[in-house]
Amino acid sequence: FDLGAATPDANTIRTFRERLTKAGALETIFADFDRQLKARGYLPMGGQIVDATLVAAPKQRNTEAERAAVKEGKTADAIWPGQPAKARQKDTDARWTLKFAKARPTADGRPQPDIAIPSFGYKSSISICRAFGFIRKGKVTDGARYDGRMLREVVSEDNTASDVWADTAYRSQSNERWLKAHGRVSRIHRRKPKGRPMPANIRRGNATRSKVRARVEHVFAHQKAKMGLFIRTIGIARAEAKITLANLAFNMHRLVFHETRHPTG
Repeated sequence: FDLGAATPDANTIRTFRERLTKAGALETIFADFDRQLKARGYLPMGGQIVDATLVAAPKQRNTEAERAAVKEGKTADAIWPGQPAKARQKDTDARWTLKFAKARPTADGRPQPDIAIPSFGYKSSISICRAFGFIRKGKVTDGARYDGRMLREVVSEDNTASDVWADTAYRSQSNERWLKAHGRVSRIHRRKPKGRPMPANIRRGNATRSKVRARVEHVFAHQKAKMGLFIRTIGIARAEAKITLANLAFNMHRLVFHETRHPTG
């Protein structure tokens, strides 16, 4: 629309975003911006770091029967057939999950059980290049999707280095075989042996990996703190549009950082 036209309302913009997502337009725009980054010399280098974060959405207050119907994959219209207004406000794509956080040890140094925090929303899985910190690939799923299942969806094939960093959620025999088959070197954290203390060599190795892997946390912190990333729309198509645009906006911010830090011309 031109400068003299009326500004579309929020519903029109949300519908437009949804159609862009279903048509694959936002993925095309994201890939095109990535090509422009490469043309300016920001090639995917140094390996890649993979992680996921939960992007919160407004909590749904449903009954046990309604929650069971949502898990079965029923649509909102099918669950609330006589309440179209209510059905329009129900998000049947987002999911509940438990987010675990480390509890502080007691005063005498004894470890405490991890804290389980119920969370509702969608999950944003990304990979960033170690050299420049740009998001090179992303995928949006419901909040209950296990992180390790998304490794193959976000690992890019054009990074000049073969190393892949990730936390213990991504370590599995299947993922290790896949990385090896695709010429990638696993730098994924190793799990603590069950019922035994962590061996010193594995603890030191994980600490070394953490120094690299921590960089991806800065991406999520920037999106949630400075950009205020929160899903206020309904449905995974609109959520994917918002998260993809947030990833694109982060890359733009990152480009400005690099360009102002190392002026060209």
